[in-house]
Amino acid sequence: MSSSETIAAISTPIGEGAIAIVRLSGSGALDVLARIFVGGIVPEAFVPRRVMLGRVQDSSGKLDDVLMTWFRAPNSYTGEDLVEISCHGGILVTRRVLDLVLAAGARMAEPGEFTQRAFLNGKMDLTQAEAVMDLIRAQTELALRAANEQLSGSLGSEVTEIRELLLTTLAHVEAYIDFPDEEIDPDTGKSLLDRMVTLENRLERLLATADQGRILRHGLRTVIYGAPNVGKSSLLNLLLGYDRAIVSDIPGTTRDTIEEVINIRGIPVRLVDTAGARDSAELLESEGIRRTREQVTQADLVIQVVDGSKRPAAIETFEEGKSVLLLNKSDLGIHPHWHEFVGAVRFSCKNKTGLEALSQAIWDRVMGAKVQLADVRVAINARHQACLQHAKKFLGAARSSFQDGKSPEFISIELRGALDAVGEVVGKLDAEDLLGKIFSEFCIGK
Repeated sequence: MSSSETIAAISTPIGEGAIAIVRLSGSGALDVLARIFVGGIVPEAFVPRRVMLGRVQDSSGKLDDVLMTWFRAPNSYTGEDLVEISCHGGILVTRRVLDLVLAAGARMAEPGEFTQRAFLNGKMDLTQAEAVMDLIRAQTELALRAANEQLSGSLGSEVTEIRELLLTTLAHVEAYIDFPDEEIDPDTGKSLLDRMVTLENRLERLLATADQGRILRHGLRTVIYGAPNVGKSSLLNLLLGYDRAIVSDIPGTTRDTIEEVINIRGIPVRLVDTAGARDSAELLESEGIRRTREQVTQADLVIQVVDGSKRPAAIETFEEGKSVLLLNKSDLGIHPHWHEFVGAVRFSCKNKTGLEALSQAIWDRVMGAKVQLADVRVAINARHQACLQHAKKFLGAARSSFQDGKSPEFISIELRGALDAVGEVVGKLDAEDLLGKIFSEFCIGK
């Protein structure tokens, strides 16, 4: 990618629609536009942020009537001169307009290049750039809110504050290295140690949001598990609001896994209905049961469905916090055996009762019982998590070196490692490979 070139791409989804937008960015954006745009006014008279009506044409004549908007640098998304051409939304028309723009001197943008230029030109930090894609992919209100919080700079501000505190701590240590005769008195030494402990705690709080961030971005993989004929497929159909799975009194009706996505309190939940868990000699059913076991090992959460009106021969146990016990068929009464299971959800697919209790149980497993919807402001992704884990490791090593009375040079090296790792979160490093990987995941035109 070269920031000196003018780039162009279609920024709306490919397909038929009322309008489509072709976007250009770069110092030559207006020159490219002038070669194809006819509107009764010269480019020198264009007014920034004012929509102008005109037409685009090639050497053979008019192609389409369009609306043109010019955003003058640095007051644009990319920080460069940026032009948006709104044309009619047909597939052929849009492609022809893009071809005209490319023939007039622009080059095709790489995936994510518009946002990468915004980052390189200081319009946003790296966490905000990543939030753009989170915003596009958001499937629920909660995921959308978390993406908007990150786009507004909440995560970037928190990481920047941590970075500044690290810089101050490192400066203190390196000042002592440069001026060894100025001994660190006990009060100053305690202040330095307290600062490192505070930094570790702040990193730990951010790292605690990693699972929530993953779930908001990719969904909570939830397996509906249980013996045959306890109501697993009925539960799936009820949660979806339509008949997706076949329901039958015949054991073994479900042979393969069925996966659908629903929204529970803003959490995207990927429901997986599975074959009933039991021993079977029948080839197809046994394969379905094998897949059931496989899905359970990959699940974020298991909804274990049982017939609450009967006493089971045995009940399986799962990793703590990974399962919700659902006592279905509560309309038939709850067997005394289940009274000791305080956290179990009493449910009836037939009467459609227990939905709110199930939603609350899922929310508590994912977000924690004390978390409120408005509190979900920062949710780090896998890249942030790796960087912050490295930073916490370096910082812990620096604190240990300080407590063990090691040379300040050792402490300085560890603090620099932590500083680099934190800086990588917001893009305060010259890491070309890192930037290329991040922005390559964007769609073309963004």
